[in-house]
Amino acid sequence: MIEVFPFIGLPTPVLGLGLSGIAAARALYQGGAEVWAWDDNEDARKRAGEYEGINIVDLRTIVWSEATSLILSPGIPHTFPEPHPIVKMARDAGCEIICDVELLARTQRDAAFVGITGTNGKSTTTALIGHIFQVSGREAEIGGNLGMPSCALEPLGPDGTYILEMSSYQLELTFSITFDVAVLLNLSADHLERHGGMDGYIAAKRQIFNRQTKPRTAVIGIDDSLCRAIYDELYAVDDQFVIGVSTKERVHGGVYVIDGKMFDDTEGKETFVMDLRDVASLQGTHNWQNAAAAYAACKMTGIQPHAVMACINSYPGLVHRQEAVVIVDGVGFVNDSKATNGEAAARALACFDDVYWICGGRPKATGLKACEPHFDRVRKAYLVGEAALTFSQELDGKVPFEISGDVETATKQAFADAKAAGLPGAVVLLSPAAASFDQFPNFEARGDLFKDVAENFPGDHLDPFEEPGVFPGASLSGGDA
Repeated sequence: MIEVFPFIGLPTPVLGLGLSGIAAARALYQGGAEVWAWDDNEDARKRAGEYEGINIVDLRTIVWSEATSLILSPGIPHTFPEPHPIVKMARDAGCEIICDVELLARTQRDAAFVGITGTNGKSTTTALIGHIFQVSGREAEIGGNLGMPSCALEPLGPDGTYILEMSSYQLELTFSITFDVAVLLNLSADHLERHGGMDGYIAAKRQIFNRQTKPRTAVIGIDDSLCRAIYDELYAVDDQFVIGVSTKERVHGGVYVIDGKMFDDTEGKETFVMDLRDVASLQGTHNWQNAAAAYAACKMTGIQPHAVMACINSYPGLVHRQEAVVIVDGVGFVNDSKATNGEAAARALACFDDVYWICGGRPKATGLKACEPHFDRVRKAYLVGEAALTFSQELDGKVPFEISGDVETATKQAFADAKAAGLPGAVVLLSPAAASFDQFPNFEARGDLFKDVAENFPGDHLDPFEEPGVFPGASLSGGDA
């Protein structure tokens, strides 16, 4: 755990006591701050209060002139749709409002930083870059919006690198970090209510390139128009190195994938790198984009291309991202619980031919629109959570569906229907296209329940990695975030 020393002796409020908030509070205490911590949830306050040095203080009652900063959990609104009342109090008192990533940046100034953002694919890309660094023998810590909270990471010296998945929420509350390599994968509508619309969302994501000057590098996926516009703008300004990544076209000075084959043109000459179709954990066009971005990022940090290639080949994939779980009586089960929007779910649907699709949860504004081109792959949908009614309206007349209510019921119904149909390569796919917070604390809990139900069905069980042909087109754990 890092020690956040810039706040020595200062009363420092922390609002939001989930994993990142508790880690921030502990790091502040270790660095000598007087920590005032609060969460609207009583259970969260009780858990946090068990740690030494975390003082549970109702931040609605403090004298804000005594504080200089509010450390805010990124999940708590600070602008749209309405700032949290405590945020308003802090802002009125002139306090800066920052998140845990900013604490890391201020404390670990000698280390290098690689940041990854985008609407989809950022978790896979972050984990892949981290894998490449670690297998290559480079000192690195991996976290941020993925896995370990920023303040729970270990301190690094000048030879170390922090590899951070960055959400739009975190980017809005991080002001001093300068990424040595910044990756923007793609942009589509998401979290619009938190950013006041699409323009605000794009502006938040674009902040990952703030303060970058040569030799720092921007790696940008150019297959969507929104990212292409940012690429064109930064390329024209020429303040930093700009590398375009594509799975649709050749890019001068970029890295691109044509029919599964990756090429490197970053030195002005097309060089074949590797055939990504041979990498079981990174199947599908979306994962080829992730791999190309990771390759470009790692090469620009000085890791040799041959080492990057070897590490890509050994990448095991991530849980909850198109994770092949088990095959029971010929029916495959795929856990894609991290697919919390329609764009992510569409990428999973595109990998299979006969899908028994479990979807639903707390819906996003974009619904299932992105999934429509793949409806012909869905034999039946099983709708759960708050989204069941709205999703049923979107599917009506297009896809057979059943309102199942919850994930356990849906999994049992889908398995029964898939077995009865007897289709070779049939897959029960949990790809919710919605957030988990209506029925679960997080997407991990949702995915774990699905896996537990699947793994405990009676019948003939096979390991999908030993029988990869059962999942035609499956990514085998290489999905996006």
